[in-house]
Amino acid sequence: MLRARIAGTGRATPDKVLTNDDLSKMVATSDEWINERTGIRERRILEEGRTTSDLASLAGRRACETAEIDPREVDCIIVATISPDMPMPAVAVTVQQKLGITGQCPAFDVSAACAGFIYGMSIADSFVKCGRYKRVLVIGVEILSRLVDWTDRNTCVLFGDGAGAALLVPHEGEDRGILSTHLFADGSGVPYLNIPGGGSAEPTTLKTVEAKRHLVKMQGKPVFTHAVKNISAAAKTALEANGKTPADVDWVVAHQANLRILEGVAERCGLPIEKFYLNIHKYGNTSSASIPIALDEAAREGKVKPGDLVLMAALGAGLSWGSALVRF
Repeated sequence: MLRARIAGTGRATPDKVLTNDDLSKMVATSDEWINERTGIRERRILEEGRTTSDLASLAGRRACETAEIDPREVDCIIVATISPDMPMPAVAVTVQQKLGITGQCPAFDVSAACAGFIYGMSIADSFVKCGRYKRVLVIGVEILSRLVDWTDRNTCVLFGDGAGAALLVPHEGEDRGILSTHLFADGSGVPYLNIPGGGSAEPTTLKTVEAKRHLVKMQGKPVFTHAVKNISAAAKTALEANGKTPADVDWVVAHQANLRILEGVAERCGLPIEKFYLNIHKYGNTSSASIPIALDEAAREGKVKPGDLVLMAALGAGLSWGSALVRF
């Protein structure tokens, strides 16, 4: 059986740390208030002068190093992001150049917000299994610090910057590889989480910028409710599709949006929270970068090991959500 296997992972996070105490000097909040509601204690902020493609290419290069593959051997690049260097072209082509990849290697972006990495990995899985490409680099990256309203305590406390990557290659056999991916969306959730300005609906003008319409807007309660419900349902779908039970799962590497969401998912799915790899306290919500950052960190710490059954799941704006079951 031919499967797509994760041959290497990598991550890149900024050096600058913004703690909850730092935020309390900027908006009316506190470390206790943020931690109690989200599980976040700090997040990383990208320095001025650096871009999305800088972090993405670094994470991608590290994934290739782990897989012991020269980046120039990559034959397809998929970047999941809602915060590219610029609206056009795709940031993936800039990443391609920064990795020194020449020729006709396709490179494109996927926009599914926090579910972006799952979407990108599902596309890469299909490419590899059908024989179209043999070394597909999937990168999740966000610089959300440049898309949040730093006067809105309901959103600015949540998000951070970072990038994570995984290199997928063909694998014969059932001992390793992606068992299945499952993607979902519901456009009725658009009002709950969006950036309303800057597109064709509200082209950028002085008025829209002054109204901060180019920044993230979120209705926290419905997003929380849908996240718990839909991530749980997607996780169950992945297990059922492969004849697995919660007891079979070694690790859950889910989107790190809110600790309370993950606790709700654990309860609904019958999965001990101890099986969830958690790093939200260090990075906050890094959207599409969340899962690959956590996966790389867990692998390098020796927690997620080759052969482990890893369940991944996420929900993001759209609403878009999905899951994957991987024999790491």
